[in-house]
Amino acid sequence: MNCEEYREAIAADPSFDGGAGHLTECAACQAYRADMLALEQTISRALAIEVPELQVPELPELSTSTTDNVVTLPNRRWVSATWIAMAATVVVAAFLGVRLIGTGVEYDSLTDEILAHLDGEPYALRVTDAAITDERLNSVVPAAIAQLDHSAGLITYAQSCSINGHDVPHLVIQGERGPVTILLMPNEKVSEARSFGGNNVVGVILPIGNGSVAIIGERGERLDIIEQEILKSVTWST
Repeated sequence: MNCEEYREAIAADPSFDGGAGHLTECAACQAYRADMLALEQTISRALAIEVPELQVPELPELSTSTTDNVVTLPNRRWVSATWIAMAATVVVAAFLGVRLIGTGVEYDSLTDEILAHLDGEPYALRVTDAAITDERLNSVVPAAIAQLDHSAGLITYAQSCSINGHDVPHLVIQGERGPVTILLMPNEKVSEARSFGGNNVVGVILPIGNGSVAIIGERGERLDIIEQEILKSVTWST
C-alpha cells in the first residue's frame, strides 16, 4: 500500500487499520491519520449535543387593550438546543467537505491557491533525513510528466495533488532553514518569475519551458540556490 492508497482508505474510514505496516514506515501518513482521527472526534463531539425532547409550549393568552387595540404577547428570551445542534452539524459538515474534497473553492490567484494548499498539508513539512524511495518518486513524477534527477536536494515527501484543476507532483526537499515545497506544474505557463509570500513563508513561481515550478520555503531560506538546482533538474516530457 502506498501513501495515496492509504490516505484514500483512511479518509473513507478513519478507523481503518489495514495499513499498519505502511504506517510503521511513513511518518507523513502517521500525521495524516492523526489529523483524520482528531477531525472524527471533533465531529463526534459536535453531534453528541444532548437535545431535550421537543415540547410544544402552551400558547400564551392574548390580551388586548380597550384603549389602543394593540395585541401584546409576553416577552420570552430562549434558545432552542435543537437549533444549536443543527447549526453545529452544518458547520462540521461544511468543514469536512472542504477538508476532504477541497473542490468548488475559487481563488483570486494561483499563488493564493498554492498557499491554501500548503496550509492543508502541514504534515508534509517535517524535518527528516529519510529520503523517499525511487519507486515512490517515479509514481508521483512519472516519465509522462517530467524527468527529475536528484540534484534538486533530499526529497522527503512526494504526493500527487490538485492545483488549478490539474494533478501536479507536490514534493518537499530539506533546505537550510527547514523543509522546502516544490510544485511541478507543467500546465501553468508563466512569462516571468513571480515572487509571493504568506505567513512566515516566501515563494516564487519560475517559468520552465511551457510550464512552471513553484518553490516555497521559510523566510530567510536561500531560494535562489534551490531555484538554480530545480531549473537544471526538471525537464518536461511534453
